[in-house]
Amino acid sequence: MAPSFEDGNSLFNFVVRDGNGVKGMVDLGLSKVPQAYMQPPKERIVKEDSRKHGQPPIDLSKLDGPDHDEVAKEIVRAAETLGFFQVVNHAVPVDLLESLKDTAHNFFSLPPERKAVYRSEVSPTPLVKYGTSFVPEKEKALEWKDYISMQYTNDAEALEHWPVEIRDVALEFLRTSINMVRKLLEVLLGNLGVKPEDSMIDVLIDKKMVNMNYYPTCPDPDLTIGVGRHSDMGTLTVLLQDGIGGLYVKIEEDADFGKKGEWVEIPPIPGALVINVGDMLQILSNGKYRSAEHRVRTTSTKSRVSIPIFTIPKPTQKIAPLPQVVKKDGIALYREFVLIDYMKNFFGNAHDGKKSLDFAKIDAA
Repeated sequence: MAPSFEDGNSLFNFVVRDGNGVKGMVDLGLSKVPQAYMQPPKERIVKEDSRKHGQPPIDLSKLDGPDHDEVAKEIVRAAETLGFFQVVNHAVPVDLLESLKDTAHNFFSLPPERKAVYRSEVSPTPLVKYGTSFVPEKEKALEWKDYISMQYTNDAEALEHWPVEIRDVALEFLRTSINMVRKLLEVLLGNLGVKPEDSMIDVLIDKKMVNMNYYPTCPDPDLTIGVGRHSDMGTLTVLLQDGIGGLYVKIEEDADFGKKGEWVEIPPIPGALVINVGDMLQILSNGKYRSAEHRVRTTSTKSRVSIPIFTIPKPTQKIAPLPQVVKKDGIALYREFVLIDYMKNFFGNAHDGKKSLDFAKIDAA
């Protein structure tokens, strides 16, 4: 029997506790957006009010040649301004990227009971979580998104515990992307006057997660959001978009591509990957690099997938602005903390822009 969407509790149970997610509702022939998903007007994404980010992608292959310094400047400039940039010639095979998108669509097309096995309350492993929205129990309006999240510890555990339908391609995506992440961090840390030893980078990307996000077709995208305003809490994020688009980033300071407070769409570029700065890199750089506030719009024409890799420091690691940067700046903007405490705060609240950074900010007063 189909759930009654007139009853808020029934909707919550169907979407969250029964593990069907938004896709389950769409499969039942949903003709309008349920009240639980209707965002307040200030959170809705008006496509016509946004511009496309026209910056060309950065060619990472040139880091290994005579143009290294110029490419490094492009990476630094992007991290200092928007906090988002796209890269090509990144050494991740393009056919793997296509396979990832197909695999994600196939996974979310599986019967509900196959995916519900991995709901957080019942998952056979703490490494894998299937869910919908972000923190449904804390949100005033649910996000129009289902996802599977897979933590990486080592290859053996990934092969044992990640869903068999997606584990091989997801693991290959992670394997082939990490060297790129290392190169980017070498550039970004080097620009801060830090000699980026391998051991330091190991600590900053110790925890890794691969997610597959699914945004089903929506009856009225103007009333919903796929993901609410937030910044990523980690070090760097690598994101594969499909060709549909819908990723928007907020401009923090006036720039040649827009004014402070405006939202720009990051248009999909075939074969490109999107890189964005996370909160930890903003804190380590004492605010020099910007974690990017971003959100996702839904679509009424075709379901959309995206596959991010999150790199995060070791949970027991103490995080604070790098001493070399504080010495140069003369003041630390953030206090020292243990990452696990930041994570508890981040995952314990609904998305709310970059408010998560308040946890670490030093009160100027």
